[in-house]
Amino acid sequence: MKTIVVFKSKSGFVKKYATWIAEELEADLFEYSKVTIKELESYDTIIYGGGLYTVGINGIKLITKNLNRLKDKRIVVFASGATPPRKDDIEKVKNKNFTKEQQKQLQFFYLRGGFDYKKLNLGDKLLMKILKWKLKMKKTLMPDERGMLASYTVPVDFTKKKNIEEIILYVNS
Repeated sequence: MKTIVVFKSKSGFVKKYATWIAEELEADLFEYSKVTIKELESYDTIIYGGGLYTVGINGIKLITKNLNRLKDKRIVVFASGATPPRKDDIEKVKNKNFTKEQQKQLQFFYLRGGFDYKKLNLGDKLLMKILKWKLKMKKTLMPDERGMLASYTVPVDFTKKKNIEEIILYVNS
């Protein structure tokens, strides 16, 4: 089986996971901007990874807009975000990014990544400053919110190679 791992990573966490997955599966590895749908059609298994931004998966339209062209392929999508994996949050991500029909055509995984404010582009920094301001205005903060505020000055990295085990098992099954 010919496998490809495609990723879109702004701050490096998704790239780290994509690299580990490609190594484990002896798969081809491509950055999102360097692959075409025509190239994807030549693979049996397509794994796509993108970072989460307000519940949206970065670059996921490459897959969702072309699912009809990839219908005979095994499709795996993973998203990476800074928050711990919670069933309700994962369902929100799935439902925002995929229709019910699309969810039947692919397998979705969430891998906890990290947050590094310094690696963000100007637009993302502006959005994150607004979030920071909103968090500071709250009277009581949840533990995740306190952690988020702390991570503006000290980057956090929750990536672990063991987090890819479910994906590897799924692809090899």
